[in-house]
Amino acid sequence: MSDVALSRDDGEWRAWRAAVVVIVASWLVRLAFAARLPLFPDETYYWDWSRHLQGGYFDHPPMIALLIRAGTALAAVFGAAPSPLAVRFFPVLAGGAATLAAAATARRLAGARAAMLAALSFAIMPLAAAGLVLATPDAPLLAFEAIALYAVVRALESAPRSGASLGWWSLAGIAVGLAFASKYTSIFFPLSVALAVVLRPTLRVRLREAGPYVACVLAVLVFVPVLLWNARHDWISFRFQLEHGLGKPKGSALNRELELIGGQLGLVTPILFALAAAAVWRALRRPRDDAHFVLAVVAVGSWAFYVYSAIHRRVEANWPAPAYIPALVLLASQVVGAPNAALSRWLRRGLVLAAVLVAVLYAYVLAPVLPIPARKDPLARAAGWDALATKADSTRRTLGTRVWFGADRYQDVSELAYHLPGRPEVVCVCLTGRHNQYELWPRFTEQAARGDALVLALDERPLGTVHENVARLAPHFTRVQQGALAPLLRDGDTVSVRRLWILDGYIGGWPTRSEP
Repeated sequence: MSDVALSRDDGEWRAWRAAVVVIVASWLVRLAFAARLPLFPDETYYWDWSRHLQGGYFDHPPMIALLIRAGTALAAVFGAAPSPLAVRFFPVLAGGAATLAAAATARRLAGARAAMLAALSFAIMPLAAAGLVLATPDAPLLAFEAIALYAVVRALESAPRSGASLGWWSLAGIAVGLAFASKYTSIFFPLSVALAVVLRPTLRVRLREAGPYVACVLAVLVFVPVLLWNARHDWISFRFQLEHGLGKPKGSALNRELELIGGQLGLVTPILFALAAAAVWRALRRPRDDAHFVLAVVAVGSWAFYVYSAIHRRVEANWPAPAYIPALVLLASQVVGAPNAALSRWLRRGLVLAAVLVAVLYAYVLAPVLPIPARKDPLARAAGWDALATKADSTRRTLGTRVWFGADRYQDVSELAYHLPGRPEVVCVCLTGRHNQYELWPRFTEQAARGDALVLALDERPLGTVHENVARLAPHFTRVQQGALAPLLRDGDTVSVRRLWILDGYIGGWPTRSEP
């Protein structure tokens, strides 16, 4: 082997090692912030799911509940109670796996330097640096879609109808099934791959081998528990998500589209967003090979749905996240595979801007010194729940009967359940508002006995006004008493205000739900 080849191999190894260092370092940083941040309401909601493992839930498939349960079980082995670190440990690990799989895909396409650029882009992009700190379904979704993308690329590199091709298609199918079990929108991944195969003549040969069909069968088999759960619950989860994303339009579609674009510019940065979009466009027009074309179609497929969805309903900024895995891989591949001084310069600028934004965000988490009122700060939504739970528990101790705790929103219910001493089951009043998982579990009427008390934490109403849900519940109890005021505070600044209400002496029955 020549000295040039040895030098090239050594350079490849150093670049890949740098990519792995970036991935591990970003994972450790996210883990440190995951341990520091209190749990947000959606996270405590998923944590409550993890106490009742099943094949599906009202909002999502079960993967996030399984990961949280694994983290809290691991903590229990060491004698520790559930904590933010325990709840987030495996979701944060899944985020690291997504970055590793994306880097590995870039390495297959354009070498280790492309892997390093992809790892760095994904690690410091605000969407990943902030979002992958939290225990949400997006973390396993990104992990399994990234693994599936890597497996598809390896399958396309393998000779058709070979054992290697079948093996990689099989891995892709399993990963897609696990992505299905993470979030339903993962369906756009296999649909996009299928569309790419149909559109590109050199890919159609793959339709004459068993691999893609085996992948489909394996994906469905992995997804069967979720299908069975939905079948037993009148397909409620599927119906909710379809209504959530494609329901009757409300408000201005133009405003929703602009909000979607604005969210991407904030979470990806304007520079990286523009560069990634341009990389996908170049790969669609003049793909270097089949793998590049598939990645481009997958990126467009994920994005196109949310552009369409925004016509009907508001799209959260993080929802299109799966599109950026293939997009950033393509960008890294093009920067390395077709050197262009201007492109490289703009990528450096994009990475610097992303790093600055993430540094500011992380600094704010450590010391929230920016002049953002707590009521308008998304980070403040996790503040004050421990104090509210303490007040609710103090109220319980003044009563001489069995006491239940409750609230009228799933977020409040789950935060109380997590922070109350002993972590009891908490009741969702659920007389108004969005339907949720608590309505599928045993209700208060199915668990409580006559004479029991119910302590509710509800939004404070104007002075002298009884909360409307208390007024509706009052006929079902012998005594109703206004309890303590319980503001949710962040460093003395009020996020929102709750009032405790004591409903004592349950006599049976329950009011009917009011639909919006």
